[in-house]
Amino acid sequence: MKKIICLILVVSIFSSCNQGNQKADVIPGNDTAASAKDPGDLPFKPLYSSSWSDNVSDEDLKMVLMSYKDWSSGNMKGLSAAMGDTVEYDMNSGKYQKLSNPALMKMWSTTRDSLSSVTIDMHAWRRMYSTDKKEGYIVTWYKETDTYKDGKVDSAYYHDINQVKDGKIVWYSQYKRPALPRK
Repeated sequence: MKKIICLILVVSIFSSCNQGNQKADVIPGNDTAASAKDPGDLPFKPLYSSSWSDNVSDEDLKMVLMSYKDWSSGNMKGLSAAMGDTVEYDMNSGKYQKLSNPALMKMWSTTRDSLSSVTIDMHAWRRMYSTDKKEGYIVTWYKETDTYKDGKVDSAYYHDINQVKDGKIVWYSQYKRPALPRK
């Protein structure tokens, strides 16, 4: 599972940052965006997939983005509706859990109840569909600022991977970097 996470992270970073002057040859009606040239002499072979497109539905994208809106507004019922019956969760602490929807909502509600407000500044998102594995993901990058009920304010930059299946989030992986003051 950790290898898959690392692979998705690397693929998403390269695909979002490596758009320069290279253009992929895309055949109209074909959802596979394969590059015109595959150098074939790359130093690594992907363990998971190297065949990606952006063929994830608008409905799935909206559902994932609404889950962030529901978290920021404290709408736990709406957040619960976005999650599958069981969700695999790779936490930013490095821990992994596979939880039922009610158990996940109980854990997240405890955290959300300690906050008086949450502000999310969504920097970017990317649809990713593994054409060979037939799996859809929405990858997000954002800054979250949490204000606790005791007045403490904490902010961090996040990178999340949301796997979507049948219109629900079934796997959620989160990476966190504290937002330190810039000098």
